[in-house]
Amino acid sequence: QVQLVESGGGLVQPGGSLRLSCTVSGGFFRINAMGWYRQAPGKERDLVATIPSRGSPNYADSVKGRFTISRDSATNTMYLQMNSLKPEDTAVYYCNAKIVPHYMGPQDDYWGQGTQVTVPS
Repeated sequence: QVQLVESGGGLVQPGGSLRLSCTVSGGFFRINAMGWYRQAPGKERDLVATIPSRGSPNYADSVKGRFTISRDSATNTMYLQMNSLKPEDTAVYYCNAKIVPHYMGPQDDYWGQGTQVTVPS
């Protein structure tokens, strides 16, 4: 069974840094695109950054120049390096992976459990 396990959230002062990790485990055929999303209290879940299996990443305008998404195919792990954090970055961060579970099968969406990032004002 495919699982996405996140780590790295926490409380950080404005201007500080955090690195989130998301590791995919279980049996699967292939991981396609991966991404990070976030949801602040009372708001919808928004895209933060995505990274394809090959090619360039994509970022929300609000995090460009501050956040960096990367992935390590050898360990099936995706990272989000967050620098210059602001109070408006406070949210639950979710990792997402588009995974083909079986050879020739359809792609499915998988989500992590979420990790809280808090930047006090």
